[in-house]
Amino acid sequence: MKEVVLITGAGGMIAQELSKKIEKDYTVRFLTRKKKRDNDYEWNVQKGIINESAFENVDHIIHLAGANISEQRWTEDRKKELISSRIDSAKLILDTLKKKNIKLKSFISASGINVYGTQTTENIYKEDDEKGSDFLSKVVIFWEQAADRFLEENLTERVVKVRTAVVLSEKEGALKKMLPTVQLGIGSPLGTGKQYMPWIHVDDICSVYEFALKNPHVTGAYNASSPQHTTNENFTKKIAEVLKKPVFMPNVPAFVLKLLFGELADALLEGSRVSSGKIGSEGFQFKFPDLKRALEDLLQK
Repeated sequence: MKEVVLITGAGGMIAQELSKKIEKDYTVRFLTRKKKRDNDYEWNVQKGIINESAFENVDHIIHLAGANISEQRWTEDRKKELISSRIDSAKLILDTLKKKNIKLKSFISASGINVYGTQTTENIYKEDDEKGSDFLSKVVIFWEQAADRFLEENLTERVVKVRTAVVLSEKEGALKKMLPTVQLGIGSPLGTGKQYMPWIHVDDICSVYEFALKNPHVTGAYNASSPQHTTNENFTKKIAEVLKKPVFMPNVPAFVLKLLFGELADALLEGSRVSSGKIGSEGFQFKFPDLKRALEDLLQK
């Protein structure tokens, strides 16, 4: 009998692509706000409602739920939503496991590389480095603390926290948003363009989750970011190169981004490198470690 994997954040790109990778080896279920498929189970985090049938014989939970960081300006209400969508959803799962007296083999949670702080430095951050103190860092810290509770309360054999870089996909996210301007020949780096931009191909981030799921020795926090580092300026130029488009426009000034996005602009204007050495030392191999190859795969299909 196949082990059962329950995935939250069912409507997201990673959940959908990941399920395709693991459905041959596992019975996959989704927690979702609206049932569309036979393996969908409804929940409403705000109301504290969850279909407990989703937990029957469950072995693993992959927790991907969480409001999109860059979708809206960070009003005070939005900030609360960014935190609660991650923390309250985890707590609802935790409470359900306790109620049903279930112990998982693994609880694998999404996390973010923003945990080290929204800043541009020459550091290459490793998993045990000091955490940041800005808003995004706090979101990730709370997120990881919510995941760690599953281990603290003996509800799982292990917890894995996947500190995710910018996920590259032609379907959604940062790359898709940048494509129209580059295709028109008016793509521009943001701010100085010197800020680092940790990234990972969508196929690789799904493979990281699959690797974590299938390897019981994988435990704790891992940076999920390509081993090849790049700046925002170089990233923009590589997209243009792959699309055979010019990059003639001047950089978008920082003050313009701050007018448009408010505090969120900091996440676009700052960025440091992170090390993927830890996940590599566990035996994981990136399929797309090179930025140009990754972009060619996504944009030249």
